Amino acid sequence: MARIVTLFTGQWADIPLAELLPKVKEMGYQGVELACWGDHFEVQRALNEAGYVESLWKQLEEHGLACYAISNHLVGQAICDPIDERHQAILSDEVWGDGDPEGVRQRAAQEMIDAGKAARKFADAGKSYMSQFGKGTGKVVVNGFTGSSIWHALYAFPPTSQEYYEKGYQDFAKRFLPILDAFKAEDVYFALEVHPTEIAFDIVSAQRAIDAVGGHERFGFNYDPSHLGYQGVDYIRFIDEFSDRIFHAHMKDAWWGHGDGSVGVFGGHTDFCDRRRNWDFRSVGRGDVNFEEVIVALNDAKYTGPLSVEWEDGRMDRFEGATESCAFVKRLDFTPNDVAFDAAFDTSNQ
Repeated sequence: MARIVTLFTGQWADIPLAELLPKVKEMGYQGVELACWGDHFEVQRALNEAGYVESLWKQLEEHGLACYAISNHLVGQAICDPIDERHQAILSDEVWGDGDPEGVRQRAAQEMIDAGKAARKFADAGKSYMSQFGKGTGKVVVNGFTGSSIWHALYAFPPTSQEYYEKGYQDFAKRFLPILDAFKAEDVYFALEVHPTEIAFDIVSAQRAIDAVGGHERFGFNYDPSHLGYQGVDYIRFIDEFSDRIFHAHMKDAWWGHGDGSVGVFGGHTDFCDRRRNWDFRSVGRGDVNFEEVIVALNDAKYTGPLSVEWEDGRMDRFEGATESCAFVKRLDFTPNDVAFDAAFDTSNQ
């Protein structure tokens, strides 16, 4: 097995971290990707409370768990989005404030900057402990979302010009360039999970997002094949296209091409697990993502970071599902070859 397998704690934030970590270890994981909600990683406490980041590392050390990344998806969603009541449900009272949309976006952007500072402080505090687990990518990473001011215009009617879309990418650049510059000052990287509702949701829009921020070195991706697969996007080509910008990787599965033909890829305003749906998320190894190809492509891309299971399956017990997902990823991952397999035929090597 080449890489550490971690669990993204975002879907487990209803369980206090002190209760979750021993369960993570029992399920077979070697580390966690800490979500910035629940009590798993509290950005402002990390910045302002003496001893807080050290206490997190103490908890991780008690269970022999690594941590290579934190994730701030919920706040990130509010940075570029048109704001409505759904955002209030996922944001802290401090970020939501009075709910004025532009104020929410600006406070969310500042919270993301603060997350970068907190990630650096956390990583520095854990450097000695983490040395036993290996370098990973060598980057301090904050995973997250961006939101998008133009997602609602996904289908081009009323007729939508490229100039209209470009305004959305420029809005993204205006809001995220200060964040990326702040991350650079802290030597931290932002990894966007390419995903419907974000400024980048497929290969073409991902490249357009890179171009919008002038190829900023601190902007890259948290690779997740599930969100590409159900759209019909080539999730292996994504790795090939952006091999130098994959800062983190999620192991998350989905199935598609199912349902009864009454609901398409846009979801029909149905809930997850509705049997009519064309696609749904599945426990890792039980969907349609070809993880064998994913591992080979990540190896070819020289990705050395963790494989972080983002477990979602509305039909399955999460502890059972996350346990088998961990075993599945461990069994599938392998160390890349460092010599040519046919080199031994050369007499000079014998």
